[in-house]
Amino acid sequence: MSLTGEGTAAPAAPPGERAARRRPAAAPGGSAGPRTGLVTARARHRAMGVFLVTPFTLLFLAFLVAPLGYALWLSLRTSTLVGGDHFSGLANYKQAFTDHQFLGGLARVALFGLVQIPVMTGLALLGALLIDEVSSRLAKLFRMTLFMPYAVPAVIGALMWGFLYSPTFGPVQSIAHALGLGSVDLLGHSLMLTSLGNIVTWQWTGYNMIVLYAALQGLPREVYEAAKLDGANQIQTALRIKVPMISSALVLTLMFTIIGTLQFFTEPRVLRPIASSVITPDYTPNLYAYNLAFQYSEFNYSAAISFALGAVVFVGSYIFLFLTRRRSGLK
Repeated sequence: MSLTGEGTAAPAAPPGERAARRRPAAAPGGSAGPRTGLVTARARHRAMGVFLVTPFTLLFLAFLVAPLGYALWLSLRTSTLVGGDHFSGLANYKQAFTDHQFLGGLARVALFGLVQIPVMTGLALLGALLIDEVSSRLAKLFRMTLFMPYAVPAVIGALMWGFLYSPTFGPVQSIAHALGLGSVDLLGHSLMLTSLGNIVTWQWTGYNMIVLYAALQGLPREVYEAAKLDGANQIQTALRIKVPMISSALVLTLMFTIIGTLQFFTEPRVLRPIASSVITPDYTPNLYAYNLAFQYSEFNYSAAISFALGAVVFVGSYIFLFLTRRRSGLK
């Protein structure tokens, strides 16, 4: 090896000359060549993407971002007859988190969820495991029957159950009298949360069951065969293989259920005219915000209550996902 490097390698070309060597020769007649065509295709592709996304972006800004921005602006202001409309900062939020009516509604909804969510999720999981195990026309009929209440609008479902619950003309009261059970007031103080939980469970169990059933259908059947060869029975296969393998779908349905429970509104709103002594205007946080805005015209404070509820929902969902992320695999 020569210490001077003579005869071992050609001297390095300047950077400009190396770039000229890599650059393809221009096409005859002044054509831009394939590189220009590639740039044009990318620009056309990008323009098409922007064109396709623009309608959604405009709707998103008009119907979600703009209303939320306006509600946030309202929540930071106070309007009174004496003081007029003025900026009050976080005063409405301080009042919201010390408002016993708002906190009482949150506590009531939390109590409702502690009982209703496990019951509904358990029924949905049981139904999904049953129709996954049985493949017959009866399973299809069961699946369709359980899913059917989800197709009924929530208002119609609440009206129907309100008729059944009614102590004056409902059939439940007549049946209780005929059986000698006496008067059963399903819309009274002691049974109201149970009656509302029954409506929600009736309506949403089928939906959750379909989500879990779809997750079960995606599992590899070879695992079931291996468990069967190892001597596992159907219950052991369900509890030790199927349920753990669909834990991500289970956590997802639980999270959606928690969010929906904290936003509980339709059923108490529909039943309130026939149970006004029990379902007060502040029965749930959403109902409280609604009545503040449309009965008492306290739009600023109602907006603050809504954002405070949104913050509670966000924090609750985050804590739930944080606690279950290792088991479910969700991130």
